Amino acid sequence: MVVRTDQATDPQLLEALLTVRRGTAFWHRKVEELGDTELDRPSLLDGWSRRHLIAHVGYNARAISRLVLWANTGVEHPMYSSPEEREREIELGATMPARALRHLNHHAAISLDVEWRDTPEDRWTYEVRTAQGRTVPLSETVWMRTREVWLHAVDLDNGARVSDLPEDVLERLLGDIAGMWAKRGTDPGFAIGVDGREDLGVLGAGAKAAPAAVVRGSLAAVVAWASGRGGSALAQGKDVTAPRWL
Repeated sequence: MVVRTDQATDPQLLEALLTVRRGTAFWHRKVEELGDTELDRPSLLDGWSRRHLIAHVGYNARAISRLVLWANTGVEHPMYSSPEEREREIELGATMPARALRHLNHHAAISLDVEWRDTPEDRWTYEVRTAQGRTVPLSETVWMRTREVWLHAVDLDNGARVSDLPEDVLERLLGDIAGMWAKRGTDPGFAIGVDGREDLGVLGAGAKAAPAAVVRGSLAAVVAWASGRGGSALAQGKDVTAPRWL
């Protein structure tokens, strides 16, 4: 039997693909630990049940697959036809029978992985447009999916913690979050540091001016706080709320 392998050869891209595959396996494991009736319970995302979350992650894989198709064919395939259509899709997906919802989750992830695997080396730099309107190289879709599966495994509220995420994923998440605050002008002036990781420097607008608060903790704790997933009491024992980043 012929063994199919990634057509990509760039070492950094191959490492990123390995990370997203590990995250996908982690996500699926946390989903499959849940019984069918447990899918009806709330997730950690306000207003969403676990069903909504699983539908979202499944349809996200399909949406990213459309970007891969766009890059491989040169024919535009947007992630979603509209924000309203995306929301409608999730709401309908959440009403599926449990078996169908699980099938969506698995099949969409497998299909996306196959499409990444079969993408030629020269197509990874092809530019596509995200649902937020950003123009990015196709290679960025690997990180987009990485973020989804690792963080949403936590949001299932089934025992996963931000500290379960690989350190390189945590590092990039923290940089992305601080960068998004700066881009949107929503940074409240915090100076954010990670204990034992002076190499990461001090992030946030407070690094260049008198900080509104100094936030410090372990890498996992700081990312949990910054992403809105706990750890609010990181500023000298005071509760500080991080701005939204997505």
